[in-house]
Amino acid sequence: MSAFEAFMEGTIRTATPLAFAALGETVVERSGLINIGLEGAIIAGAFGGFVAAGFGGAWFGFAAAGISGIAVALVFAFFAVRLRADQIIAGTAISLLALGITATLNRLLFGSDSSTAGISTMETLPIPGLSSLPIIGRALFSQPPITYLLYLAIPATWWWMYRTHAGLGLRATGEDPRAAIVAGVPVNRLQYGAVLFGGFMGGIAGGTLVIAQAGSFAEGMSAGRGFIAVAIVVLGRWHPVGAAGAAVVFGAASALQYLFQAMGWSLPYQVFLALPYVLTLLVLASVTGRASAPAGLGKWGTTD
Repeated sequence: MSAFEAFMEGTIRTATPLAFAALGETVVERSGLINIGLEGAIIAGAFGGFVAAGFGGAWFGFAAAGISGIAVALVFAFFAVRLRADQIIAGTAISLLALGITATLNRLLFGSDSSTAGISTMETLPIPGLSSLPIIGRALFSQPPITYLLYLAIPATWWWMYRTHAGLGLRATGEDPRAAIVAGVPVNRLQYGAVLFGGFMGGIAGGTLVIAQAGSFAEGMSAGRGFIAVAIVVLGRWHPVGAAGAAVVFGAASALQYLFQAMGWSLPYQVFLALPYVLTLLVLASVTGRASAPAGLGKWGTTD
């Protein structure tokens, strides 16, 4: 494998969990809510997926990861939709709570030296023909099956948001919830559904980290991916395809460190680690004023 092919493969590998999380958050923010608690859904999904995969295999683990993410999202939905609490404060508190609970449960189940606990990672499933394509074949079509589900989830989410009556209602809710209520849109039901979908996708993102990539759980292994996914939604201009593309950009920035190291660059590794965050700031600065957020984003409930 050439260094560039390894770079491409690393890009897709890094982008996959981010794209899952960002896709879910796109739906949430289109409903007018901001779920900062996405970080908590990711770490809960990672832990739930790790424990369940150890008992029932990879797909059982992914099911548990999704349910774990939904459980965290349900708490956020209660505060944000039912109580109309401040979404930023509620999301931050839920993220910190999930990080603390998973760390505690990890030590209770596996002890303080949990690094020895591990599971078999999901094997790659090369697609005949496509995986042999030059340059991109291995990166795109020799991946674990969960990556192929992501490929299907992107157009499915776009279709639902832009080609269905419920998707139209969701976008109308994000723009002006009061007008949506007058028009007969079930705002609360749509927002609950959006938050739970976002939690499910966040849980799958965490499960991908553990089951398809690392094979082990580490405290805090979500490493800010939930917050990065929120930024990716902005970069993707609140569009499913845009969010997936922005996740690939961030994945490429992360994978650059491996390419530079393969090229023999002798810079401190911290410089490579900072690359994706620097790129995120640069891109955020470049789109400021041009990206148009849903008009009611984060306002519903705080202005009642």
